[in-house]
Amino acid sequence: MNKVSIVIPAYNEEQHIASTLAAIRTWASDAECIVVDDGSRDKTAMLAALHADRVISLPANRGKGFALQTGWEHAKGDVLLLLDADLEESAKQAVQLLAPVMGGKCDMAIAVLPRPPQKIGLGLAKGLARYGIRTLTGFVPQAPLSGQRAVRKEVLQAVRRLDDGFGIEVGLTIDALRAGFRVREVPVPFTHRQTGNDWHGYWHRGREFLAVGRALGRKWQEGKVVSTWLR
Repeated sequence: MNKVSIVIPAYNEEQHIASTLAAIRTWASDAECIVVDDGSRDKTAMLAALHADRVISLPANRGKGFALQTGWEHAKGDVLLLLDADLEESAKQAVQLLAPVMGGKCDMAIAVLPRPPQKIGLGLAKGLARYGIRTLTGFVPQAPLSGQRAVRKEVLQAVRRLDDGFGIEVGLTIDALRAGFRVREVPVPFTHRQTGNDWHGYWHRGREFLAVGRALGRKWQEGKVVSTWLR
């Protein structure tokens, strides 16, 4: 049976990390659990150490992509489960995301979360991500920005370098599909913190929109280089 490594990037998540890890441990007692503390200024690392097999503390905040890159490079598992730190009790549902990869049905499974009770934002980042992935690969995702993923390590080894920041999910999906790996979306009833319809929420989603645009621009350029080389 393939060994599973769970990698969780965390930045100032002292309110959520312990309950998330405790929920994971209810079903993943044999899995390797790695938390990458991305330069937190609170008790994230200390609380994570109570449940995780390993806590990697970065000296400064480097972004989600860098934290995940650090985590998977240290992981021993053949299958990686990439989860956010704020899933709390719903992290128990991660086994549903893991199942299709462990069963050989796909190389990367992406969680499709339930619709939030109220509409958040204008959907611009999500729409741009969906359009870009479809244009560059032909795959039409329901959840182009979902960070909850199960993936075979060979996929990450083929991709080699994850995009930094908010562009990581878009970049990973495009790179995996371009490399010929099988990608599947899986409905999983995860719940996590949502940004609101306030100034902070729109600022966050604005940054996300720009990051997705930069990631798509890089993937478009990389695609041109590959096409030129193939000719």
